[in-house]
Amino acid sequence: MNNSVVSKITNSSTRKSLFHFTRVRNLASIVNLNSLYACEQVDPALSNGRRTMRRDIQFHGNVFIANAHLRIADQMMDPHTTQEQFYHYLDQHVFFWPTPKDCQKMLEIYTRREPGESFAILQLHAEALLHDFYNGVKLSKYDSGSSPRFPNRCSYKKSLQMFLPLGLFGQVADSIVPSKPSEIREVLVKEKVSNMSHYLEAVYSHHAEEIPERWSTYAQTFQDFYMRFVNKSNLPIQNKS
Repeated sequence: MNNSVVSKITNSSTRKSLFHFTRVRNLASIVNLNSLYACEQVDPALSNGRRTMRRDIQFHGNVFIANAHLRIADQMMDPHTTQEQFYHYLDQHVFFWPTPKDCQKMLEIYTRREPGESFAILQLHAEALLHDFYNGVKLSKYDSGSSPRFPNRCSYKKSLQMFLPLGLFGQVADSIVPSKPSEIREVLVKEKVSNMSHYLEAVYSHHAEEIPERWSTYAQTFQDFYMRFVNKSNLPIQNKS
């Protein structure tokens, strides 16, 4: 393990935390298990091909909601990577955003897309998490699950080569992978992140009372999130539920 790699990535004051976006209905499972699980770890059948619709399943007595895969245009795929291979790879990982701005975009997109749903953002200590899960961490220069509106205008193709092992950061000269911290768009952790409370810094939701009692000391609102990380005049979209 190269500690200098982790230090380099988390050196900036804006990259001290990692952010995970989820549904409030997933929090009970996350809190009770004190872990974040990749879809394939919850149920391998979730990764049998592309999910065309959201799946709600029971996991250790609590609900686990797997989002539908976005429909990625064939033009976005590298000719050596099938859509099935790509989605299966994504389902093997837990995803984090390295900046609050990226997570903010997810919140606003999903709040518009599903106005009746409640969402949450988990903020975790980046240096400690990257250190402890070093061998299972991958870095991406792009939003891997996105479906660009104009695929023919994109400068890259989606493939498994776009995911850089953390230990190789700064050593690979390839435009498809990040070469400096500001180029990291996603952080992936293989299989699961256990002992979540060890890394947890805050849990944001529309209403702090939506956060399970066991994590109530971390509970904050999206207004707190925006006041802390975003332009204070740009307050969050209100939940309509």
